[in-house]
Amino acid sequence: MLSLLCLAWAAAPPAQAETMHGVVIVVVDGDTVLFKPDHAHTSGRTFLKVRLADIDAPETDQPYGDAATRELAARVLNRRVAVTAVATDVYGRTIAHIHVAGHEVGTELVQSGFAWAATRSRRAAELAKAQRQARLDQRGLWQGAAPAPPWEWRRTHPKRDHNRF
Repeated sequence: MLSLLCLAWAAAPPAQAETMHGVVIVVVDGDTVLFKPDHAHTSGRTFLKVRLADIDAPETDQPYGDAATRELAARVLNRRVAVTAVATDVYGRTIAHIHVAGHEVGTELVQSGFAWAATRSRRAAELAKAQRQARLDQRGLWQGAAPAPPWEWRRTHPKRDHNRF
């Protein structure tokens, strides 16, 4: 599933990037938020469901899932952010980079050990380096004996729709 999402995102032309400013009003899980833009969005909704680009965080029902959610909340919940949309996934979520005070949140989650780098992203080399360092330093989920990547967890725990809100 993640590889399909990454392929779909990689195929999206970079010219579609749109940056919006606003506030994160809900953290759904370790890589998904509800974002309220400052100005009405063309979709007509008062908020957007945003999935962080280039990363995959543990699911809420897997080890470190709650910790990843708390880590993302500590960084973005009720804070002003810049959201740069790069694509829309098959679930209608906006795939985007979120910046807080000039820092890209997805990169910070990988660096702190609360998300995996998406191997097929445009920033794969940069994020893989951050992930290797987090693993060496045993930060976050890398404290566990054998952390399962979320894409494997979803495949072996299909009883729950991991992409619903």
